[in-house]
Amino acid sequence: MTEHPTSSYERPQPGADPAEARGALLRTPKPNGTSALPAQARADGPPSGPGTTAPCGKGNKGKEPPVNGPEHSQPATTETDTHRPRPAPEAIPPQPGAEEEKAPGGQERRTGRGLPPGRPMPMRRDGDRLRFVGAATRRIARGIDLDEIVMGLCRATVPTFSDAILVYLRDPLPVGDERPTGPVVLRLRRTDRIPDERDTEGLLLPPFPEPEPEPSALSELSSLTTELCEVRPGGALNEVLRGVRPVFADAPAARAALPELLGEGGEAVVPGGQHAILAPLRGRRRVIGAALFLRRPERLAFEADDLLVAAQLATHSALGIDKAVLYGREAYIADELQRTMLPETLPRPTGVRLASRYLPAAETARVGGDWYDAIPLPGSRVALVVGDVMGHSMTSAAIMGQLRTTAQTLAGLDLPPQEVLHHLDEQAQRLGTDRMATCLYAVYDPVTHRITIANAGHPPPVLLHLGGRAEVLRVPPGAPIGVGGVDFEAVELDAPAGATLLLYTDGLVESRLRDVWTGIEQLRERLAATAQLTGPDHPPPLEALCDEVLDMLGPGDRDDDIALLAARFDGIAPSDVAYWTLDPEETAPGQARRLARRALARWDLEELTDLVELLVSEVVTNAVRYASRPVTLRLLRTDVLRCEVGDDVPQLPRLRQARATDEGGRGLYLVNRLARRWGATRLSTGKVVWFELNRA
Repeated sequence: MTEHPTSSYERPQPGADPAEARGALLRTPKPNGTSALPAQARADGPPSGPGTTAPCGKGNKGKEPPVNGPEHSQPATTETDTHRPRPAPEAIPPQPGAEEEKAPGGQERRTGRGLPPGRPMPMRRDGDRLRFVGAATRRIARGIDLDEIVMGLCRATVPTFSDAILVYLRDPLPVGDERPTGPVVLRLRRTDRIPDERDTEGLLLPPFPEPEPEPSALSELSSLTTELCEVRPGGALNEVLRGVRPVFADAPAARAALPELLGEGGEAVVPGGQHAILAPLRGRRRVIGAALFLRRPERLAFEADDLLVAAQLATHSALGIDKAVLYGREAYIADELQRTMLPETLPRPTGVRLASRYLPAAETARVGGDWYDAIPLPGSRVALVVGDVMGHSMTSAAIMGQLRTTAQTLAGLDLPPQEVLHHLDEQAQRLGTDRMATCLYAVYDPVTHRITIANAGHPPPVLLHLGGRAEVLRVPPGAPIGVGGVDFEAVELDAPAGATLLLYTDGLVESRLRDVWTGIEQLRERLAATAQLTGPDHPPPLEALCDEVLDMLGPGDRDDDIALLAARFDGIAPSDVAYWTLDPEETAPGQARRLARRALARWDLEELTDLVELLVSEVVTNAVRYASRPVTLRLLRTDVLRCEVGDDVPQLPRLRQARATDEGGRGLYLVNRLARRWGATRLSTGKVVWFELNRA
């Protein structure tokens, strides 16, 4: 018998998956002038209509379809149909000689039992199995996570290869080369089966020629099997798993291992004879689970070659699960890295409200170099930072974390914005010659209602005024961080109460469909249109404003990560600020007490007078003791009462426990015990010691 390549079966039908249930119904190409019927249903019938190629059966016994099948053959002279025939799905083709296996009356010769309509024919040739394995492994390989791979294995094998399947995996699954500790535990991950009342096309099946022996066994897989199974060292299940090769369920080793795997009552799931295959799932390093393939007793039993098919399915599934677990660990590490690099929550500084958004460029690559930050500064000020490191890799995220940490450290030194960018530029050069980033650093002072901004190659911010006017701030662009030898320039602008400053990265305004300046103009127009909805006297809600800004992105506009930081300037009214300068003399503490008493009386906060006088006296006394220049005292009335004392001594005070014989050293102890919060911050000209008290 000469075999020919069967190219007509190699073409998948559009919309059909060879490993799906619909792929189990065997179809032949529709010739000109005929209707396509399932090959199994037409196996005994003669060709109908001119131009029809004889099917593989009695009329063409022992021969493969010709290389140029009906799809490539010329139509008959009597037919004028110009429609292109539909190719058959890439699945198990009709078996040659299938009619010989049937006895009169539609029964199968080997078993004498009838085949239910819609059920796949048994695979009799090596080519059938190869085509099935190829289609099944392609479906398994399409999965990217654990659930998709396990589902792909189930959907690829049921009903084409088996009537039901049980998949067990180790719990927990080992990752990479790590050595799991403790006993080996298998967990039932998924079961799948053919419904009893429907065929693979979703149509009702006619009654079987004979009743099923165990109609409820496969229909209740989950209830008849245990979810967890501990593999005992030296047990029968352990020996089968160590053997790696699939075995029939009637083998001595499998008969002893199945009760341990399925638990009490689980043996009812396994039919007798060679109607079940137990296949260990072995990954790169170790066995990670097992799969149990089941066929109903009325079906043909598995053959010896089916063990090779089960081995291929188990191997591909196990390797895919291994890779999915490694991918999940890498994605978890990337997410954790990105989460720790960005602030978990934004601070609540006095006189400003903040909101932020961060969107990765893609769900599969969630790390990048974009970041934002809000850093409280002495004097109720706040530093607003947004930056973008080139690239979207783990390296970019690591560099972003280093630059963000450096920016926080420099902000703690209370350096001017242009000096902060200068030191960031030096740090980027120390990290490498190709470490480039853009950054915008702004400092907002709620008392003076002013903002100081320095830029390093970053898109300019947009300021939305209370009346609804949006303007792009004119900030010197500067060179990106990492270029080196560049002088950065800062500008000071008005920040009126009720205005909103929007800082963003270029992913928001630049894409393949538009340049950066077109995107900035669209952003400005979007902000102005949003502000018109709330009226001229009420700014739009901050969180809703961020969502509106992100809604301007179209489906093709997500080429880069997006970091967004919005700041609503409320400011502190001049009537809520009291400021004095005290000479460093012995009379300074008493003078500070009198000034604080008058301010509290003006603000109707007399109930805090005694406490404020005590704490102000202690802090001013410590400042006067070491200062050589005038000491500053400032009271701020916001939701809390804040007191700030500044001097020219850079050393920060330390809280210590005074001994019983000490005459001093109890001032900060009192502040720590009586104040709501307190702290000390070093300035470029000295330091500031502050504390806060609740107004109620």
